[in-house]
Amino acid sequence: MCETCGCTITSGNKQHAHAIHANSGKDTIEVLTDLLDVNDRQAAHNREHFDAHGVLAINLMSSPGAGKTSLLEATIRNLDKNLRIAVIEGDLETENDAERIRSCGVPAVQITTGTACHLDAHLVHDALHGMDLDEIDVLFIENVGNLVCPASFDLGQHLNVTLLSTTEGDDKPAKYPVMFRESDLVLLTKTDLLQALQGDFDPDKAEKAVRTIGNAAPVFLVSSRLAESLDPWLGWLGEQMSMRPSLHLSRTG
Repeated sequence: MCETCGCTITSGNKQHAHAIHANSGKDTIEVLTDLLDVNDRQAAHNREHFDAHGVLAINLMSSPGAGKTSLLEATIRNLDKNLRIAVIEGDLETENDAERIRSCGVPAVQITTGTACHLDAHLVHDALHGMDLDEIDVLFIENVGNLVCPASFDLGQHLNVTLLSTTEGDDKPAKYPVMFRESDLVLLTKTDLLQALQGDFDPDKAEKAVRTIGNAAPVFLVSSRLAESLDPWLGWLGEQMSMRPSLHLSRTG
């Protein structure tokens, strides 16, 4: 367990973290295994709730500043207004991102994790108490900005989407393979900056890195500032939602 950031113990699962002895590696491993098992059971329970209410749950992951909230704002602007969207926001502190989403006319629940650098299924379950799932078609869960821990914790989502911004480096999938390997879609964001970066980020190399770790998921180039660049992303959303009869999706305008 990471004793510095507390990334395993969250306010949602701390009641399950029993008999931790910092000087015993065996005990630590057992606690980690127990917590992950408990988390997986809670995640399955969350997924049952989503399925029962016809909600498509999508987990958005990335490093800090890759543009998750900006993508959500642009997505909300460009989706059919009849589509009922809600967002769970995960951050260590502040309600800043949730307030940004609410200003778009979409309900958002903020989870502040304190020292935990990821969301877990218990935190998401607690957030669901503040939502009416019967009034939601698609739920976006914006995970805490971190390319490591979020990939290890099932939240009950149906799909994982990982963002990689052009300002980060095209070798990130090779450096952080677990998260990118778990992705159902990879979005290369802030592509409006590619010209200014003068070749420092190569989208083809980024996609090749995703393929090298064994993931055949689509890789799309998007910019939250360029509405036309969102077409592949919105089209992919439409395909995913068309598999769920109670949902519908269309592009505005």
